[in-house]
Amino acid sequence: MSTPASLRASPLLRVNTCPASVYTALFANSALNLNDDVFFNKSNKIVVSIDTYIEGKHFVNFKNPGFVIKKIIRSSISDLICKGSTPKYYFISASGNKKTFTKSNLLKITKSFKEEQKKYNINLGGGDTVYSNKLSFTVTIIGFAKKIVYRNKSKLNDDIYVTGSLGDSYLGLLVLKNKIRLKKKLSNYFINQYYKPEVKYSLIRYLNKFATSSIDLSDGLISDLEKLTNVQKNSYHLFFDEIPISKNLAAVIKLKNLSKKNLISKGDDYQILFTANVKHRTFIKKISFLKKLKITRIGKILNSRHKSSIVDRNGHQIKINYKGYFHTFD
Repeated sequence: MSTPASLRASPLLRVNTCPASVYTALFANSALNLNDDVFFNKSNKIVVSIDTYIEGKHFVNFKNPGFVIKKIIRSSISDLICKGSTPKYYFISASGNKKTFTKSNLLKITKSFKEEQKKYNINLGGGDTVYSNKLSFTVTIIGFAKKIVYRNKSKLNDDIYVTGSLGDSYLGLLVLKNKIRLKKKLSNYFINQYYKPEVKYSLIRYLNKFATSSIDLSDGLISDLEKLTNVQKNSYHLFFDEIPISKNLAAVIKLKNLSKKNLISKGDDYQILFTANVKHRTFIKKISFLKKLKITRIGKILNSRHKSSIVDRNGHQIKINYKGYFHTFD
């Protein structure tokens, strides 16, 4: 239950029979070899991202259309934010029918568009609608940046950081699917975290000052961390007890006898996972304090001679069976 990060996830675009020259011509330069979340044209300073959201796959249902719109807009701009790019315009195409796009629903959708545009200073540039019995939305975000923070640029011994807290969105999904029952106040908190992730807009202007690589957590902590290191074939060492969760999630874990390791890599968090040189630790703490942003150091980058590991404060290995969402085409 997460958002497709980019076309690179599709095995259809990694066909072994494709000649290297054809691949280079299609996907190099601004397309970043399809190994990042965005298209970036340095000469024009333009950054573009596109995502598709399907009912039942990327959001549970359309019973609350206003919330769904907030989720897809924030999920989409998250791709640019984690690159240090300011989103400015968005285009949205929708497929649906008269049962989904009723007058009442259209009013709720319009209201959410206006609220998100004001909150994130973005403008609707256009889009399209088509008739279909399957509800879906495709969102294209356009932003600007002189330079971006790429994937796969981390250095050995870089610190690994994550913003915010992890796992709240997944618990919200469990509540929506009636897999877990909580008191109304707690239920509402987690549902809001699922539909309205707090993307870290205020961090945009600072990421390029300290981040060596970055990605937004759409598919899951471990899955996305492996994407962050896949080209260099680096490994990681994570401090399990430092991986941040909210007070509300900690309370539910205790109340329902759940396991933290089964909640922190389920995706849909839309926090920023990034790496930075150790010399920036003080500066990152300063930005965290000034911007009132929760930024937590959770590990370090190692070379490929070391096996990736997650350990608790006693040095015991923690095994996380579910690394996150992986895109497959069966």
